[in-house]
Amino acid sequence: MSGSDAGEGIALPAVDSPAVTSPAITLVIADDDEVTRSGLRMLLAAQPGITVVGEAADGVEAVERAQSLRPDVVLMDVRMPRRNGIEATRQLLAEAADPPKVVVITTFENDGYVTAALGAGASGFVLKRLPVRRIAEAVRVVAAGEAVLFPAALGRMVAARPLGCAEALPQAALTGREEEVLRLMATGLSNPEIAESLTVSLETVKTHVGNVLTKLGAQNRTHAVVIAYESGLVVPGFTG
Repeated sequence: MSGSDAGEGIALPAVDSPAVTSPAITLVIADDDEVTRSGLRMLLAAQPGITVVGEAADGVEAVERAQSLRPDVVLMDVRMPRRNGIEATRQLLAEAADPPKVVVITTFENDGYVTAALGAGASGFVLKRLPVRRIAEAVRVVAAGEAVLFPAALGRMVAARPLGCAEALPQAALTGREEEVLRLMATGLSNPEIAESLTVSLETVKTHVGNVLTKLGAQNRTHAVVIAYESGLVVPGFTG
């Protein structure tokens, strides 16, 4: 969880640093390795604006702790006993009335894990080898309603699967501006960055993003981007 973060292929949308008076983001950490879990707790609890409220040693406990503690975010390991992190994420997001955001964390940069995490509804995917400040930023990003996008991983993922065509999207009846917003979302831009790029207000962007998610039936921004890639609206390597 230290060292250089260059070349990780992870794009974090820019968000404002948490103000001193802002409520702290509450976090549950789920990891079956006690040393890793304790280390993450100590390091993340020292980050501004984050309060670790609980831990879990397996997927079953992760769901139980999240349901009882109602954190803003769950940092969910993939490989855990009793229930893996992907299945725990799927269960938690399906059963909770007001589910937390989930950031999946793992040792391995595995495209299968990325695909499974997105399909389960996770809002982000980070590697344990990242510096703790990057993991903390991912927690803040998803807590703010954004998503931690991985253009490189998404590009590899969809390149290995047969793409459809943009005609798959008309069923969603996206407007031209909504398609434009979706393309910018696919580059990892945050709402403020999209607003600046299109020279529109932040509220207008939020409205467009909400419409895109609703029309596509997407669970979150990342899911919407996957749909954009798979439909052919966005192709691997697209940069806006």
